[in-house]
Amino acid sequence: MSNIPSELKFMTSHEWVRPEGDAVYTVGISDHGQAMLGDIFYVDLPDVGDVVNAGDICAVLESVKSVSELFVPLSGEIIAVNDDLDASPALVNSDAYGDGWLFQISIKDKQELDDLLSSDAYQEHLQDDEYEEED
Repeated sequence: MSNIPSELKFMTSHEWVRPEGDAVYTVGISDHGQAMLGDIFYVDLPDVGDVVNAGDICAVLESVKSVSELFVPLSGEIIAVNDDLDASPALVNSDAYGDGWLFQISIKDKQELDDLLSSDAYQEHLQDDEYEEED
């Protein structure tokens, strides 16, 4: 089973968020999500200064298997992007929760965090998906 850090919150579409303090959150794609994509060779990130709403498409990951749109988990302003992914998009595969982060966002409404899954709920979601695939 995939590595799922307990301090993160998740979307069912495999994006994660990590609090950094002062309403700033780092966003990435889960270890399970990157594994489903396969080898990532291109990442298209939002621009710093973009104002986004939870659920908006905010990034695109291209892999050997597919092109996948990612959704922003929380509303706010993009304040940083991981420029290292321009030269090394495979960081998303090798370190999904570390050097493979995608962007940072300054959020508007902390209550939106309640709409995200805890690590335990995300683990359960993954198990439910696997069970459904076996049927």
